[in-house]
Amino acid sequence: MKSAKDYLAEANAVVPRIAAEDALKHYGEAGALFIDVRDSAAISKSGTIKGALRIPRGFMEFSADETSPYYNAALKRDAHIYLVCGAGGQAALTGKVLKEMGYDKVVNIGGFGDWEKAGGPTEA
Repeated sequence: MKSAKDYLAEANAVVPRIAAEDALKHYGEAGALFIDVRDSAAISKSGTIKGALRIPRGFMEFSADETSPYYNAALKRDAHIYLVCGAGGQAALTGKVLKEMGYDKVVNIGGFGDWEKAGGPTEA
């Protein structure tokens, strides 16, 4: 039987985590895709990364699957994907799913608060 800690450890083992300051260096680059995986209620309270896609963790499998009627065409397999959430756990778990779905260039940038502290652009 697995615990949440086990799932998180597995995700952290395959999804690199980088500092928000390092992710900020890639913000605005061609092929860089920033995604906030928190639910809309959390985003409405704090805001998010300016221009980030807003795809909740629980909906990512549908959004990332080209055969799904809910596929988000912005998700390209060759994109450099930067995931953010509240503290880093949901981003890691989402990143593992994306890697299993064939998205190779996926990193976890931690929590939205880290992005704000790094001076990253935000929006409501």
